[in-house]
Amino acid sequence: ENAYYNRGLSKRKSGDNYGAISDYSKVIEINPKYGDAYYNRGWVKSDLMDYSGAISDYSKAIAINPRDESAYYNRGWVKDELKDYYGAISDYSKAIEINPRKKNAFRNRGIAKELIEDMQGACADWRKASSLGDEESAKWVRNQC
Repeated sequence: ENAYYNRGLSKRKSGDNYGAISDYSKVIEINPKYGDAYYNRGWVKSDLMDYSGAISDYSKAIAINPRDESAYYNRGWVKDELKDYYGAISDYSKAIEINPRKKNAFRNRGIAKELIEDMQGACADWRKASSLGDEESAKWVRNQC
């Protein structure tokens, strides 16, 4: 399984997304509890704009490892792409709960809150992201809050 997993990583880096999906699927066939294979396959699917497939894979990675902050974060990003802002906020919140220093999750949760017209919540998140060193959020605080 590790050989397929590593080859999947290499194929993704080289731009062979479908080859990477094939290799990650083989890993999952061999070991259905290999959470990183679901996570990476979800990432490739999101690159290919297969958002429902990506959400499914991230959800499986989370079921295997409920402390996988990156799977929550990436699933939130995909939900943002689908304009499911409340779902995105929920996933970003879970990523933040696991890692309270994840500045990108604060930034993106703020964006989602802005899109549901919760500017107070957006500004609070951008202030936190800014305090963690996120320059873009600092600009938004200055210009919108």
